[in-house]
Amino acid sequence: MAGGSAADLGPTAVVKVFSAGTAGCVADLVTFPLDTAKVRLQVQGESKALPKGQKAAYRGVFGTIITIVRTEGPRNLYNGLLAGLHRQMCFASVRIGLYDTMKQLYAHGAENPGLGTRLLAGSTTGAMAVAFAQPTDVVKVRFQAQVHQPENGSVKRYSSTTEAYRTIARVEGLKGLWKGCLLNIARNAIVNCSELVTYDIIKEQILKNKLMTDNMPCHFTAAFAAGFCTTVVASPVDVVKTRFMNSVPGQYGGAANCALTMLLKEGPSAFYKGFMPSFLRLGSWNIVMFVSYEQIQRAVIFFHENLPL
Repeated sequence: MAGGSAADLGPTAVVKVFSAGTAGCVADLVTFPLDTAKVRLQVQGESKALPKGQKAAYRGVFGTIITIVRTEGPRNLYNGLLAGLHRQMCFASVRIGLYDTMKQLYAHGAENPGLGTRLLAGSTTGAMAVAFAQPTDVVKVRFQAQVHQPENGSVKRYSSTTEAYRTIARVEGLKGLWKGCLLNIARNAIVNCSELVTYDIIKEQILKNKLMTDNMPCHFTAAFAAGFCTTVVASPVDVVKTRFMNSVPGQYGGAANCALTMLLKEGPSAFYKGFMPSFLRLGSWNIVMFVSYEQIQRAVIFFHENLPL
């Protein structure tokens, strides 16, 4: 990312990868209930349209959270958290931690890489991250989508994270663990470009125009803008990805069929289902992640320089 004065030596790629994975986990711990609400709103209505006059089970971000707490218990807001942490250690560490390295590689060492170079770097690390983390994403989405209400005959699809990995591999094959991989690559290329490139450019301009110094308010501002831009651009792909990953075998003929089914049955607005929780989640996730990322890098460098070996 755009440089500052706190880390004059500059963090190495290893420090960036470690910091990004750790910061991703911190951000997930803080924002996971919002992510669960987003997934529930996105999958709502996919099996069949609601009968006329019947209200949706989930309405709004905080209404969804309250409904889950009331009907399933607060613990279910964190369904799939372990898989989410697995995902961030594999995913954020690669897509965010290697972004600067990839940007410099494509720029051939140029001091101010252009927009095209930044977009290419973001697309590359996003695709690489999916290749590592796709099974964790599938398990996370399925855990978040499952409703546990025994009194209504609704039981958990999977009892544990390990059991979920095993069951999907046994029933659907290894292909099931990489379900929606191409769609996820497309989604994360979009997310990575809008998220990292927006953060990178806004932070760079703030520092260049001396509006702020390289500190937390600067990181907060750039991260908030990145979260909003990412939500607007990526929501349609994110909804299709969630629906397709959560589907049972044979429900959809593919990602394109999933998108077409949504369009025909629910209309164009279905592609922006869960937009507000997506924005609240992505905005808050970006703020927590980028602020943590910057601070963790500095802490690692500080301890490395000051602690005796």
